[in-house]
Amino acid sequence: MAFRAPPPRPDPLNWSSTQKHTILAIVMSLYAFPYPVLDHVEWTPAQLDRRIPPASPPPAVASPRTSSPAALILGTVMALASTIGAALAPTYPSYMAARFFQGLGVSPASNVGLAIINDTFFEHERGQKLGLWVLAIDQGLYFGPLIGGFVGSAGDRWIQWLSAILFGVILLAELFFLPETLYPRHLMLKATHGVGIISTTAQLGDEKSMIADCASQTPNKHAELRRTKKLPFANVAPLPGIRHPALYDTIIRFVKTFKYIVVPVSIITYCFGWYWWVLSVVTVVPIAYETFSAQSQGLLYLGLIVGTVISEVLFSGSLSDWIVIRQAKSNNGQKTPEMRLWLAYPAAVLTAVGLVVWGVSVDRGYHWMVGQVAFALFGAGIQMGNTAVCSYVVDAYPMQSMATMTFYAVMLNLSAFVDPFFIVPWVENVGFTWTFAGHAIVTALFCIPVLAVLHRFGAAMRGKSGSPTWVNPEFEQTTAAS
Repeated sequence: MAFRAPPPRPDPLNWSSTQKHTILAIVMSLYAFPYPVLDHVEWTPAQLDRRIPPASPPPAVASPRTSSPAALILGTVMALASTIGAALAPTYPSYMAARFFQGLGVSPASNVGLAIINDTFFEHERGQKLGLWVLAIDQGLYFGPLIGGFVGSAGDRWIQWLSAILFGVILLAELFFLPETLYPRHLMLKATHGVGIISTTAQLGDEKSMIADCASQTPNKHAELRRTKKLPFANVAPLPGIRHPALYDTIIRFVKTFKYIVVPVSIITYCFGWYWWVLSVVTVVPIAYETFSAQSQGLLYLGLIVGTVISEVLFSGSLSDWIVIRQAKSNNGQKTPEMRLWLAYPAAVLTAVGLVVWGVSVDRGYHWMVGQVAFALFGAGIQMGNTAVCSYVVDAYPMQSMATMTFYAVMLNLSAFVDPFFIVPWVENVGFTWTFAGHAIVTALFCIPVLAVLHRFGAAMRGKSGSPTWVNPEFEQTTAAS
């Protein structure tokens, strides 16, 4: 049998599995740091109540997508510098200023990171990869206090120094292993096949064959089009074949996203009725177990870590993809975004049960292992719900995934920023049982009905909203060839 050389691989979809997953690991690592390790720097009582972890960084600031490596590298440099600033901060105001720039520095991971996943993985893989990306932020929240409890014994400032070291490692990985992934797929597919953007209902075989064929049969008129690995490192100039976005595009599209009602309804419901309970738990664990040492308090986050990991491996991204495939078979082979929402119902139930059990276990002084089981259930529910909602909005508007994930990132960070300000008074007034029973009631009796309405009427709501007037940069129609 004659040897057949593999086709050229300019399109990131055709890159090797090893390279794709290396890129995914880098994006996940940076996304795990929207909240640096929760620390216990000893400010004076007038500056900060020692019992309460410092307030979360401000909402992530979205950035227009010009070059994937450039955006992430510049953001990581800012996060590294501001983390060093936080470690050296002499006053609480200067410390919080540094925390602001930490949030600003990691913000590209919350929107550019998702776009990179869309660039490098086929549609049938994106549920699983999106689930892993979502897992990163949850694991960052849980590993922070776990590690911080031990690192803090070496000195309060060492918690920030450890974060700086980790940002440095991520920066090196970006410099050596993160190529440009933004690719003018629309232009190349149209030139090769005379077709437009692949729809979300395209058959898997068609998608793969068209991409592979595009890689091996690039028309002559685009032969000189430099792309991906042939571009200069950390390119900041307009990318060949892709429209260079204006600086204000992200803000304008964020506002416009409110028109496409299923996106704000699903994301705001999840962020402000479900997700922000993570911050409730993280904030009050030191209060709930105040007799435990800092190291022991850190270990109490293992239940959350185990629950989210098991949920993602067995019940989130991969299960979401499987559900969609099964549902499509009974729907004449047609996939719909609403199929992603089936996973939200058991996720909400797990979250509510975990919250109630944990609140009761603290007030009644149950063994700490009861709390760990509750944390595992709660963490599993949060992870499944996060994956379901993110997958839903990306599937609903796949060619506007940058805008939908920017909307998600802003709302998620707003909810995380607000929660620590009210959770402590709530616990002090009514106790753990009724505080977290209240959390559970909101999740079960508010989130489930709203998502059920989207599940039933989402397609009609999307139809009434019309089609967005923009697409991601890689889908822009352009004739640029240099």
